[in-house]
Amino acid sequence: MRIGFDVMGGDYAPKEAIAGALLALKELNGEAELVLIGDEEQIRHHLQNDGANPDDFTIVHTTEVIGMGEHPTKAISQKKNSSISLGFGMLAAKKIDAFISAGNTGAMLVGSMFSVKPIEGVIRPSITSIVPKLNGKFGLLLDVGANADCKPDVLFQFGILGSLMMKHVYGVEDPKVGLLSIGEEKEKGNLITTAAHHMMEETNAFHFIGNVEGRDLMNDKADVIVCEGFTGNVVLKALESMYYVTRKRGIQDEFLERFNYENYGGTPILGVNAPVIIGHGISNAKAFKNMILSARDVVKSDLCNIIRTSFKDVVLPI
Repeated sequence: MRIGFDVMGGDYAPKEAIAGALLALKELNGEAELVLIGDEEQIRHHLQNDGANPDDFTIVHTTEVIGMGEHPTKAISQKKNSSISLGFGMLAAKKIDAFISAGNTGAMLVGSMFSVKPIEGVIRPSITSIVPKLNGKFGLLLDVGANADCKPDVLFQFGILGSLMMKHVYGVEDPKVGLLSIGEEKEKGNLITTAAHHMMEETNAFHFIGNVEGRDLMNDKADVIVCEGFTGNVVLKALESMYYVTRKRGIQDEFLERFNYENYGGTPILGVNAPVIIGHGISNAKAFKNMILSARDVVKSDLCNIIRTSFKDVVLPI
């Protein structure tokens, strides 16, 4: 297994990215080869400063970086030698088995769509977030920002994608899928959610348990919670803010600490033909390490092929 790692992406790259790669190397136990994509001089400098052997990695040199504020489509097309563009080129050519970056999220989404492309049958790929639960487990929320507007059939497919990830990556045998709305009754919600509810209750593609509300995010009612990216991103940022406020007020709590993004590292783009993991722009070494381990888990689960096989048989309910 070869994991391509854009070490130039993120607010604290490449220093923290390389530190994260070194942490991950200790836990991979030879399961994966790390391919560091970025400025070779900087990579070697930071590896040597950390007392590491550059020969433990494959280094792919690049002279360009896509900045956080750059227009994704323009940047991908104009910066052919950027770390993100090179990473996607290697992924599409099957020179690596997964590609990860904490760089420009838009560029990562665009790169996924135009290089490895969506799986046939998937209308819109999605990104997810882990939500800790009071019982010690966690749930999956999707979409959290890739698709601000969604039609009912897209929400229906998010149920399939989230259920497959929860089962095959996280080992939940029969994931319960809920639709985020403003009431438990199926008539509650807007035109999109009520139409999506009708489609979901008619399917055998996943275990649908009906509508869930915001108060159900951290209980055990659903393992997968589906919403459009606008709502999902607002929910995600609200949870991040809650964690930040508790830290600022000096509140120490084991459950609240599970909301620290560093524990999870990144999220895969579900529904594209190869594993692509997006990390938080403010990722530190711990977050980068966990992003790499997440990529390993997604590759080992064979999730992309499982989704590809599942969508060959998907029929959208009318």
